[in-house]
Amino acid sequence: MVKFTSSLPIIVMLVAGAAFAAPQLADAAQSRVEHGDNLLIHRVQQEKGMNLPRRGLSMSQVEMAYGTPQRKLSPRGGDTSKHPQINRWEYSNFIVYFEHSRVIHAVLNTPAGNNTNPAAVN
Repeated sequence: MVKFTSSLPIIVMLVAGAAFAAPQLADAAQSRVEHGDNLLIHRVQQEKGMNLPRRGLSMSQVEMAYGTPQRKLSPRGGDTSKHPQINRWEYSNFIVYFEHSRVIHAVLNTPAGNNTNPAAVN
C-alpha cells in the first residue's frame, strides 16, 4: 500500500489555492463577457441609426443608392445549391453581403469582429 502523507500538504495547498483563485477568475471572465456584450449592443445600436442597405435590394439598387463600392471582394461559395455564391462589397463605413445578387446583410466596417481587413481574406 502507498502512503500519501508526504504529498498531503501539497494537495491541501493546491486545493486552497484553487479555491482562492476561482472567484477572481470568475470575476475576470464575467467582466470580459459584460464588456463584449456592451460592445455588441453598442454596435447594433450604431447599425440601427445608420442608413445601411436593407435586405432584398439588388446589386444595382445598392450601387444606385450608395455609389460604387471601394472594393468588390472576391465571391465565395457557389459550388453547390447548398452553398450559394456570396459577394461582398466594401464601402467606407460598412460591408454589404449579397447572396447571388440580393442583399442578405450589411454590417459596419469597424475593428470589432473579423471584418477589420476583409480584403486580407481574398
